[in-house]
Order: sequence, then C-alpha cells, then structure tokens
Amino acid sequence: MKDTPAKIEAKFRKMLLERSGVERIKMGCSMHAAAQALVRASLLQKHASTSPATLRKSLFLRFYGQDFTASRRKRILLALEKA
Repeated sequence: MKDTPAKIEAKFRKMLLERSGVERIKMGCSMHAAAQALVRASLLQKHASTSPATLRKSLFLRFYGQDFTASRRKRILLALEKA
C-alpha cells in the first residue's frame, strides 16, 4: 500500500539527504536496534524460558536466515549455539 503523496515523499527524501552520513548511519543503527528489541520481546513472550543460545539462533533466523544457503545457515547456527 502506498498512500503518501509523491510531493511529500520527495520532501521527506530531501530532508533525509540533507543529514550528514554520520546522522543517517546513526538513524539506521537506531532503527535496527529498535527492530531487534521488538523481535527479541516477541520471541521471549512466546517462549519465556528460552536459552540465550536459542534466542541468538532465533534472532539470526528472523533477520538473516533467508540470506544464506541451507548448509551455510546450518554452520552459522552451530556457531551461534557454541558462542
């Protein structure tokens, strides 16, 4: 769904591009941290007694699971379990 008028979208983009690179990186990192906190809370709400290793693996799968082949994903999950 796209309900933002093109004029407003262009103004918003212009405002973002007026920020420095450092400010944009900080914004991106802040948004990622917020998303990760929301996902972590959701996972813990569903499985309150989950182990730290299981939580790490679940977060990895939620954020990056589809970015890797099955064999690579399996190796990463094993490493996360040991960490």
